[in-house]
Amino acid sequence: MKRRALFPGSFDPITIGHVDIIKRALPLFDEIIIAIGVNAEKKYMFPLEDRKQFIEDAFKKYDAVTVKTYKGLTADFCKAENAQYILRGVRNTADFTYEQTIAQANAEVMDVESVFLVASPAVSHVSSSIVRDIARNGGDYSSLMPFEV
Repeated sequence: MKRRALFPGSFDPITIGHVDIIKRALPLFDEIIIAIGVNAEKKYMFPLEDRKQFIEDAFKKYDAVTVKTYKGLTADFCKAENAQYILRGVRNTADFTYEQTIAQANAEVMDVESVFLVASPAVSHVSSSIVRDIARNGGDYSSLMPFEV
């Protein structure tokens, strides 16, 4: 059986922090599905089609990476995609505490395991919300996003 992981998020936009986690996780899994969650109640800065294209451009050289969109519970999408693992990156203890609760619920209710990778120190300060804030205020955020984007 292939080891398949789902890396969920809104990716509004994808950052070098996301790329760091995915590239470091590639040796651990046969396939990584980057799953863009769609929440109708959330206001995004970048349209879904653009976010998907940004990610596809950033990972076009990686056959083991696919990009999909989904609505609903992440664990349900894992099951639909036959993914045994949810991959998450954590930057700090606040991220870990938040993710731990979700991971425990997913393991108990949906029988899906979570795998956490700690962000590399060089990118641990990067988040999509910081990129959006810089963009809204006319700053140069290019160093925080993958070169392809």
